[in-house]
Amino acid sequence: MSRIGLQPIEIPSGVDLTIEPGLVKVKGPKGALQQRVSPNMLIDREEGVIRVSRPNDERVNRQLHGLTRTLIANMVQGVTQGYRKDLEIQGVGYRAALDGKTLVLNLGYSHPVRVEPPDGIQFIVDTPTRLAVAGIDKQLVGEEAAKIRRVRPPEPYKGKGVRYLGEQVRRRLVRPARSASRSERRRRRRDGTGDRDRIRFPEVPESRKRCGITTSRSWIPVGGGICGFEPKSRALGSGHG
Repeated sequence: MSRIGLQPIEIPSGVDLTIEPGLVKVKGPKGALQQRVSPNMLIDREEGVIRVSRPNDERVNRQLHGLTRTLIANMVQGVTQGYRKDLEIQGVGYRAALDGKTLVLNLGYSHPVRVEPPDGIQFIVDTPTRLAVAGIDKQLVGEEAAKIRRVRPPEPYKGKGVRYLGEQVRRRLVRPARSASRSERRRRRRDGTGDRDRIRFPEVPESRKRCGITTSRSWIPVGGGICGFEPKSRALGSGHG
């Protein structure tokens, strides 16, 4: 048996509920709603309580049992308490404002985005970065909140955008930028000012200083010469010798 479908629905005072074949109407302090349900579901009203049952244990009826009970319970809560979905905005210069009943969003585009509320929906702006969607229809409230979030979904690097209040956004690591472009690194290698400055040349031993070499940058090892090394100018063929 469906654990959700077996739970009774309490009808608060001030709520008028009408049951018709395949249709349930609910009217309360905040408004009126109606919902089509499967005619196979058995809806019984007792003293202040609504019970939903199914005729048999077929698969379709088992699926509709808990669904029907949940839809009716959502309508009862909507006409008495209402629903509210909170969202928050993150990003420099990102903000929301109300122009009458129209929601105006500034989210980094070249123009502000205007969102018109449908019937039964109200936009609430608590702060420029905190807003909410309120209404009596739970499904419609969720759809409008998702529509606002889709205007600028939170991006994974800095988290900028519109998100649900308390939503955790998975962040990605930013790859470090290369210090120089490929053409710049090629030019440095050609001019000899690139990685050469970071090369640690060996120290000139005392036994080699008699060759007149005092700095390690003035010679390169070539495997010849009196000291086992030749001056850089000679190894590069500059004409000395």
